[in-house]
Amino acid sequence: MKVVNIVPGFGGTFYCGNCLRDSAYTASLRKEGHDAIILPMYLPLTLNNTANYADTPVFYGAVNIYLKQQFPFLRNMPDWLERFLNSKPLLKFAAGKSGSTRATGLESLTESMLLGKDGFQKRELQQLVDFLKHHEKPDIIHFSNALLIGLAAQIREELGIPVVCSLQDEDVWLDAMHEDQRDHLWNLLAEKAKDVDMFIAVSQYFATVMQKKMKLPDDKLTILPIGIDLTQYEYHPPSTDPLVVGYVSRICEENGFGLLVDAFIRLKQDNRFHQLKLKATGGYTGDDKNFIKAQLDKLKEKGIDGDFEIVHHFTTDDLRQFFRTITLLSVPVLKGEAFGLYQLEALASGIPLVQPAIGAFPEIIATTGGGITYTPNHSASLATALANLLSDPASIMEYSRKGAEAVKMSYDSAKLTRQMISIYSTVMQKT
Repeated sequence: MKVVNIVPGFGGTFYCGNCLRDSAYTASLRKEGHDAIILPMYLPLTLNNTANYADTPVFYGAVNIYLKQQFPFLRNMPDWLERFLNSKPLLKFAAGKSGSTRATGLESLTESMLLGKDGFQKRELQQLVDFLKHHEKPDIIHFSNALLIGLAAQIREELGIPVVCSLQDEDVWLDAMHEDQRDHLWNLLAEKAKDVDMFIAVSQYFATVMQKKMKLPDDKLTILPIGIDLTQYEYHPPSTDPLVVGYVSRICEENGFGLLVDAFIRLKQDNRFHQLKLKATGGYTGDDKNFIKAQLDKLKEKGIDGDFEIVHHFTTDDLRQFFRTITLLSVPVLKGEAFGLYQLEALASGIPLVQPAIGAFPEIIATTGGGITYTPNHSASLATALANLLSDPASIMEYSRKGAEAVKMSYDSAKLTRQMISIYSTVMQKT
């Protein structure tokens, strides 16, 4: 089967769970004997396992489409200028600048993308369709998320193939839009859902959220969790000398890093945790620099900045080493997440979780038995949950063992890839 995964790139400046999921899934398809490629949109992927796609063009270059949206006179720019704006070095540079991942202010561009051939990016859409039609000739198209489904109608019309779409964290983007546009964009997304043959949610929690928001019928929605390549992770008992709380995600306010810092400060005031360390990895964008400085300032004010470390590299090899040095993982995302790939990576490496009881976090922890949840998602509650587990070595080891076993049983990417192929086959038989 020839599968083309169309995904938003991220430039490689921070840990992007969705991007890592897409890249790993495409690799898993290839391991299973299928002809699969990944086509990035907006920004390059720049992941350590995408060498096979180094020559693949980036469609809908972020700089190009932003300028065309803002300045109508550029919508007929010469080809040489468009090639320059779409060059990978320029796009990678843009990825690290402030605003590269900020939803606010991009309401009109988001609407235009969802409108497909009726939006201002119809030239880019035709370029993508022509590339698929004449270069790739896929059997099925898989969109990484629903914000891309404005492309679906023309792809189905010109290629005559089915389109499926994963659902993961679209609400984070749309709900951050200006309130005057938010409902309109959700309604437009629901309208465009008719052009997709099947939606695949990554958790029961998020299936419920998106079925309501997108008005999806039961027969167009299924659930398949994220998987990981178990050969990429090594089980190791949690490090306990010293005790170290770890964080793996983009280091930003929305992902709860400030909440974790505040909880760490509380713990350091307890004599039991005088030697406790905090260690974070996952990168950041230009928008996050002032926030990170504010967190460092808080730690310096308390005289404990020496007990905190940022690890700046986060490839799979780097994460494997990172997990060998921590005791627990906590990523207290302020509004929860649809899944959270880092949870599987930690559990497979023997690291228990301490997560807020929101989003899909309770679902993942209940399924794996690999940690605990707390509520409400405040620094005091988090500090209490961390203290309870850090002072219970027997429970740490029990959660470590249970979590690693559960990931092997339920989240092996090879097994889940075969289930996805079964979904593809069913969809193709109906179209």
